[in-house]
Formats: sequence, structure tokens, C-alpha cells
Amino acid sequence: MNGRERLLAVLAGQKTDRLPCMPITMMFAADILRVKYGEYVQDHRIAAQAQIKTAEMFGFDHVSMIGPSAEAADLGARLERYADQPPSIVEEDALFANKSALAEMKAPEAAFGAFMKDRVDGVALLRRRVESELFVEGWVEGPCAGAADLRGINRLMLDFSDDTAFVHDLFDFTLEVATRFAAAQVEAGADIVGVGDAAASLVGPRIYKEFVWPWEKRLVDAIHRMGGRVRLHICGNTRRILGSIADLGCDMVDIDFPVPLEQARAQMGPLQTLTGNLGPVRDIRNGSPKTITQSLESLLQHAGARWIVAAGCEIVRDTAHENLLAMTRFAKWHTAPIANA
Repeated sequence: MNGRERLLAVLAGQKTDRLPCMPITMMFAADILRVKYGEYVQDHRIAAQAQIKTAEMFGFDHVSMIGPSAEAADLGARLERYADQPPSIVEEDALFANKSALAEMKAPEAAFGAFMKDRVDGVALLRRRVESELFVEGWVEGPCAGAADLRGINRLMLDFSDDTAFVHDLFDFTLEVATRFAAAQVEAGADIVGVGDAAASLVGPRIYKEFVWPWEKRLVDAIHRMGGRVRLHICGNTRRILGSIADLGCDMVDIDFPVPLEQARAQMGPLQTLTGNLGPVRDIRNGSPKTITQSLESLLQHAGARWIVAAGCEIVRDTAHENLLAMTRFAKWHTAPIANA
């Protein structure tokens, strides 16, 4: 099996030759290519080259085209850009700091701005370069994360109690942007669309169920209707909302390291494909090949048949190469337990 075949089989609940491995790399991949991260996130040709080189060096089963805050940038949000670090939203000057600005804004049509178009072009380039050998992943901001980028995360958290109607309108807007962006990536050849909704880990189960879940569900269903698959990535501690996440119908759900994998499996059931969940710093960067292997052996006991080896979040850029190779070596030497065994 090649990487794409292996991941498609896991998502379909079919037997594979070994465990698949698809950790998130961005800054790490830029460093592998010896380019500045600022170049990586603004030029899809550089990002694609870095992703392919990293996948080849470490034996990953996938390549990805993640573009931090691409949607917000194209909509006109003010970002602070750095030569070798991720861009950051300037919250005090958020695009929708004044709520009335939302009513004047329209979601972009198929002709996106420079940053989203660059990511779509990146997906198409990856598809051409890896053909059917590796799994190709696109990426969009989830409704809550997109809203936090445009409104400012502190304002948004207050809006949940102060102005629910505005939150609904704002989430409608971010959903429309994400849906159109996802559609373009699926058309360009993405096997799966990652939905990054990190801000959702900051709310409790009531707010998640009332405000976040309905819009995430609409996005998941929309991507499925266009023929795509969905990977949900919510950084942080999602223990209190695991049951609701399970009801979204995502093809793949990332479990970050604060959540015990056995708890995620128990709440989400045997049919949900899970990814993770070594700690990027504690377990991988600060670990050793021996301790990483031991941690993965423990995770395998709780993972079930549908499990993908990865960290809970992005691989830290100064991770020792032998530590990352220990992950892929483990995946190559192990198979998933038989379903319902």
C-alpha cells in the first residue's frame, strides 16, 4: 500500500498493511527546506516543495497545504507578519471590532484574494506532484476560529453572552467563507479538508452545543456534499465536548495531548477515526526514540482499529529528526487491531 491507499483504507474501516502516520508539519517542514517560515506561508510552491521533501525524508503518508489566517488576510484583517514565525492577528484592530462592519462585508466569490488562491494553487500542485502516492490535505478555518480572527477572540467570548444574534450572523459569514474555500480545494484535488477550529476548545459544552456545533455540522455536511472528507482539528482540552464532536460525522478527528486517548475512544465510539495524540513538546521534542516508542505502544492499546499515528498538534520546529523517525518507524512495524476483536 502507498500512503494514500493506506489512509483511505483506514477511513473506510478496511484492513491496512500497517499503521498510517500523518503528523502536522509547517515550521518544521520550512526548516527542512531551509527557508524562512514567512516564505513558506506566502508561496505555495515553496510550501509544496517543503511538504514533499519532509514526507519523503520521514516516511509520512500525507502532504498538506495549511495556510494560517489565509481567509482573514484576504478579507482585509490586519496581520502582523514575521520573517520566520507564523503571522498573528492584530486583535485591537480586528476587522469586525465594530459590529456594523459585518453587515457591509460579503464573502468572497470563487475568485479569492491572493492568500486563499495561493493555498488552492498549492493543493493543485501537491496533487500533480504526488499523484496518487500520498494523501493530499487542504485546510480551512472553522466557524469559531474564523470568527475569532475577524472579531478578536476576547470580544467573541463576550459576544456569546452579550449578543447572540450577532454571533449567529458572524458564524453564518465565516461558514460561507469556509465552505467556498473548501470547495475550491476539493476541486483542486484535496483528499481531505482539515477544519482548524482551535478557539472552540475555549468554550464549555453549553456554548459549544448552542453556538459552535451547528455551524461546524453545516460545514462538515457541505464538504461531504461536494465529495470531500473532513479532518477536524481543535487544539487543546476538548474532554467536555467529545460527545458532541462525535455527532458531527467527521471522517477524522484529531485528539490533542490534554485528552486521554482512551477517553476519546470511549466517548466517540469504535467507528470514529482518531488521530494523535503525543504531546508535541513533552513527548516528541523532549523525548527520545525509546520513550516515544513506549508512549505509542501505550496509545495503541487504547486506539482501536481506526487510528492514525500523529502528535496532538503541530510538530515543533526544533524536534530531533531521530525522534520523528521513531514515530514513522513505529507505524511501519505495527498494524491496527482487528475491528470488533
